[in-house]
Amino acid sequence: MDIKKNYINGEWVSALSGEVREIINPYNQEVIAVVSESKEEDTKLAISAAREAFDQGEWSNTSATERGRIVAKIAQLIERDKEELAEMESLDTGKTVEESRGDMDDIAGVFRYYAEIADKDGGEIIDSPIPNTISKIVKEPVGVCGQITPWNYPLLQASWKLAPALAAGNTLIMKPSEITPLTTVKVFELMEEAGVPKGVVNLVLGAGNTVGAELSANDNVDLISFTGGIQTGKGIMRAASGNMKKIALELGGKNPNIIFADADFETAVDQALNAVFFHAGQICSAGTRVIVEESIHDKFVEALVERVKNIKLGSGFDESTQMGPLISETHLNKVINYVEKGIKEGAKVAVGGGRPTDPELQKGFFYLPTVLTDCTTDMDVVQNEGFGPVITVEKFSTEEEAIKLANDSIYGLSGGVWTKDIAKAERCVSKMRMGTVWINEFNVYFPHAPWGGYKQSGIGRELGKTGLEEYQETKHIFQNLDPQPNNWF
Repeated sequence: MDIKKNYINGEWVSALSGEVREIINPYNQEVIAVVSESKEEDTKLAISAAREAFDQGEWSNTSATERGRIVAKIAQLIERDKEELAEMESLDTGKTVEESRGDMDDIAGVFRYYAEIADKDGGEIIDSPIPNTISKIVKEPVGVCGQITPWNYPLLQASWKLAPALAAGNTLIMKPSEITPLTTVKVFELMEEAGVPKGVVNLVLGAGNTVGAELSANDNVDLISFTGGIQTGKGIMRAASGNMKKIALELGGKNPNIIFADADFETAVDQALNAVFFHAGQICSAGTRVIVEESIHDKFVEALVERVKNIKLGSGFDESTQMGPLISETHLNKVINYVEKGIKEGAKVAVGGGRPTDPELQKGFFYLPTVLTDCTTDMDVVQNEGFGPVITVEKFSTEEEAIKLANDSIYGLSGGVWTKDIAKAERCVSKMRMGTVWINEFNVYFPHAPWGGYKQSGIGRELGKTGLEEYQETKHIFQNLDPQPNNWF
């Protein structure tokens, strides 16, 4: 089995230590790849390559139009290799291949969006109060960017970082999750094919406590972008303070999905399922907190449970599969403990609550789709992100109570409101402290709209124009057309 290598300064190279890591399929624990296991010294080499490439200015001085053309070429290559990438993503993560195909379409769309807007901001002339002067604002690349991506949506999350960083003229070092790196390796091959100059994009495969830690602390890195958990995010903030790096953090959410009695009942039930059980609930924006108006609570839970019972678990390559496994044994045990703690706190298992008994699923890291009722905001399962196929159900009596419950969280990534009363919906969303709120919808995103959270869900935004601005510095240039001496001294 060929060893997947680092990509540093335009060359595919093994880790200096010679160490490797096996990548397994979470459906059956079979080894599907072997990759280099890098350490701090490999990371320093990649940082040096990115630093030299940026300081020499070949990429940052390339016209924005030409950078956009190359970013668009990457989108075309992803579309060309869509099926290969989708199958690779499903092998690596366990999700259904149909989900992965949709991811590839979205990923190509992200690269295409940033290709299109790369040259659309030529600067701004602003009024100056001083006669015979010109005052203008321009955007410039930040410099060397460290990018750390999660295991749940490996290539999608990578695209949210790679595309704007390249469009803005930066150089970068990416560290994908050590357990799901395969599609990221493939896209670096595509970026090489697209003509990205050497040293501009660098890939280092390895663990967060070595590669990620070096990227966060190294003084030659100007920006660090991370998607993952809160505690790791806090550690990155501390490390980044050494040279006051720019930081962009997306740290997950425990997202409320408010269902009013006047909502379209069948649609709300269906979308409550969609909001959670894609990719086995391993989604930062999953609507795992279902908050239902008291008058329809019992009916809603009954309908939800009946639908959940019929979710088919299996291989991501079986067309009848609706939900795949969790990512690893470690994460499976985390979800098991999470639900057990909720039960001890008083939550009731309406459906699921354990591992499947089907013999064909025993090698995989499967957990049954689960609904917990009788939940309150003082419970760990309501307050903390479980990152699995688990819905908690709360109830409310008034609009004010629904909003209070929704906001009772350290997170503020996303939320949803279901009602036919648009005025009510607008009142709710104006008071919900979250970066994205959907009305009569859930988990919709697209490249044009910013993505990020309030409170401890993170700092900064990805996607949209603001996603490009994360990778830019703002410079004010003032020119005096008629300089004269002051004769003050």
